[in-house]
Amino acid sequence: MDKITFKSDTVLSDVHLYTPNQRHLMVRLNGMGQPVFLSQFKLLWNQDCDADSGAEGGDHRADPAEVTSPTGSPPGSGCSSEGADATCQEGAGAQLDEDGDLDVVRRPQAASASEPSGPPRDKVHPMILSQEEDDVLGDEARESSACDVIKIEHTMATPLEDVGKQVWRGALLLADYILFRRDLFQGRTVLELGAGTGLTSIIAATVARTVYCTDVGADLLAMCQRNIALNSHLTATGGGVVKVKELDWLKDDLCTDPEVPFSWSEEDVSDLYGHTTVLLAAEVFYDDDLTDAVFKTLSRLAHRLKNACMAVLSVEKRLNFTLRHLDVTCEAYDHFRSCLRRLEKLADGRLRFSVEPVDASFPQHLVYERIQQLVGAAGQRAACSGVRPSAVGPGGHALGGGPQRRPR
Repeated sequence: MDKITFKSDTVLSDVHLYTPNQRHLMVRLNGMGQPVFLSQFKLLWNQDCDADSGAEGGDHRADPAEVTSPTGSPPGSGCSSEGADATCQEGAGAQLDEDGDLDVVRRPQAASASEPSGPPRDKVHPMILSQEEDDVLGDEARESSACDVIKIEHTMATPLEDVGKQVWRGALLLADYILFRRDLFQGRTVLELGAGTGLTSIIAATVARTVYCTDVGADLLAMCQRNIALNSHLTATGGGVVKVKELDWLKDDLCTDPEVPFSWSEEDVSDLYGHTTVLLAAEVFYDDDLTDAVFKTLSRLAHRLKNACMAVLSVEKRLNFTLRHLDVTCEAYDHFRSCLRRLEKLADGRLRFSVEPVDASFPQHLVYERIQQLVGAAGQRAACSGVRPSAVGPGGHALGGGPQRRPR
């Protein structure tokens, strides 16, 4: 018999994998027929809400007292601790049908106690929310808004080419870094590459003046636009503007065709090259060809921008056992590091790049699981002939490694 091999190109982010099922709220189907879910991530910048933050990231498993009975009998079995053996055995002998099978007699609903002795149990029902409803989460959403949350629509268990529609830890780490170092982004013009669901761009807009949220694919960019609208209460306070645009790393020029959705206007192109000083990228370093394209785009943008710029990158270092090496390796992360080294050594007489890791032990301002494999880095481009001395950025390379997505 031939050896059976199971293959699957479906990927599920750990962020969604470990989220309790009752918090997966399906809101609609996207243009490709994929289920879209709504998740909330708590921000810790409000002191009044710090006490409630533990509930989001705490243990959601059931209390053991709800699972077992103190007497050793299953809850609702009707057997008390006194004379339990005799009573239960007696009943078991009588509860058989004509064929000798066990006939379970259920207690009538009217005979149930009006107030159960144990803790009350919540009934969990599937919830499908309509796209047209304005208040899709009711009272819970209003309470969450008061406690500062960011609401993100996303998909789950997507094909490899659609992993940008999920939320990844590296994006949460990069957003957390922005909240921690707000002074670095205050009033800036920011460009995010491979924005995915737009989570990082939304957080950046709470302090930046203008944020260009870029990726490829009309359906993904439409999801970004919806998430920006869902979180207008966050961006409005800082006065930041988020513009969703298409930017393909495999193309040298920006799309300026007005007939194409999410294309660039002449004013936007002028503002991008004339005012951008911060570049962001999270969880986009998982395929070698794609990583090369990202770094070529970073280099190309650095040459076209009028001002010196800082790039903050984020990636999760994913370890895998490979038959080729017969060992645990992280080839995607190793290739990412080699690209950083090449960028740092690059000198064309006009520009110079400096790279430095970001210490990921800073205090959390966002509730998520910060694991050891999340890596951070930042880099800065400076003109060799400029009057301003070259400076190392607050974090030069990445904040983590990325999921495996096929090159676009």
